[in-house]
Amino acid sequence: MALVGLALAAVVAGGLFVLDRLMPSWYAARLPGWYARRVYPLADAADIRAAATKYRLDPALVAAIIYEESRFRPDTVSHSGAVGLMQVLPSTAEEIARKTGGERFVLGDLSDPRINILYGSNYVRYLLDHFHGSQVMAVAAYNAGLAAVEGWAARTQHSGVAFTLADVAFAETRDYVRDVQRLQQIYRRAYDRELGRAP
Repeated sequence: MALVGLALAAVVAGGLFVLDRLMPSWYAARLPGWYARRVYPLADAADIRAAATKYRLDPALVAAIIYEESRFRPDTVSHSGAVGLMQVLPSTAEEIARKTGGERFVLGDLSDPRINILYGSNYVRYLLDHFHGSQVMAVAAYNAGLAAVEGWAARTQHSGVAFTLADVAFAETRDYVRDVQRLQQIYRRAYDRELGRAP
């Protein structure tokens, strides 16, 4: 009987997750907390808070990127070689280590959730500063790369209009940015006590 209940709960949660992905972004802010916590896990909250504080980020944004990148699985490695919770490329981590005075970076460091979150958060801060605080551009660059977003931004500058999500040329990256925005709302609301507030 207990196994039947667990199986039914898994089916319901899976169905709700699929349904939630199809809902508009404004719906994310209205998800009941119990449901959000069931479908969207949180781990390493203290490390997320510490990195977000250090780099002046919304902890819910960091959690949203982690969920979108790895579903909070620290052993995730992408086909492009990105590693860990925030899917940090070793070349990016080496550059961050060099700029921040780290002299003994090794690839295995990226499997440590605390270190991975610090490197990923550092890179998010760099992208936000580079794009003058535009979260859309920073999150798009986290997914598609800095050069791609700079190219798209150059086209909008010539036309004299502000960069928007519609200017992102890759459908996959547009979806990524939308998902991170939606997840940021969900994590902010569902895990307010664990994550704390944005600076």
